[in-house]
Amino acid sequence: MQYGRNDRNARGFRSALLATSLCLFATTALALDPAEMFDDPAKEARARDIGRELRCLVCQNQSIFDSNAGLARDLRVVVRERMVAGDSDAEVLEYVRSRFGDYVLLEPPVSAQTTLLWLAPIGFIALGALAMFSYLRGRPKPANPLPQLTEEETAEARRLLEETRS
Repeated sequence: MQYGRNDRNARGFRSALLATSLCLFATTALALDPAEMFDDPAKEARARDIGRELRCLVCQNQSIFDSNAGLARDLRVVVRERMVAGDSDAEVLEYVRSRFGDYVLLEPPVSAQTTLLWLAPIGFIALGALAMFSYLRGRPKPANPLPQLTEEETAEARRLLEETRS
């Protein structure tokens, strides 16, 4: 059986997509060291929930549980140490935030210092909408693109339509 060029391209794309997906999941799986995990599944789930709120300062858009950077490992250890010390989830997050600032939180709080970060996307969307509006408004209106048919052309078109229907 002979495959066309599009079939080979599609198979190649699917293979590349599968390989990329496997690589991404493999790096996430390697991020955790079994030695640093709690034996109690409930404590481990709580540690992971806390860790998913903390940003890896090296990888920037990964949580500390999705990163295999050394600093992320150190933060995972700190989270577990604070939990063993009896801190609540909020206390653990505040402990880490007090040392690294709001940037370590994947969802930083709205405050005077972070207002620009929260409002910037809205401002960019508004600027884009304004630019689009002014562009569309300033464009010249197209002249009548379709010329009107004369009476004879209209009659001929009707006659041709009637012929094709019969």
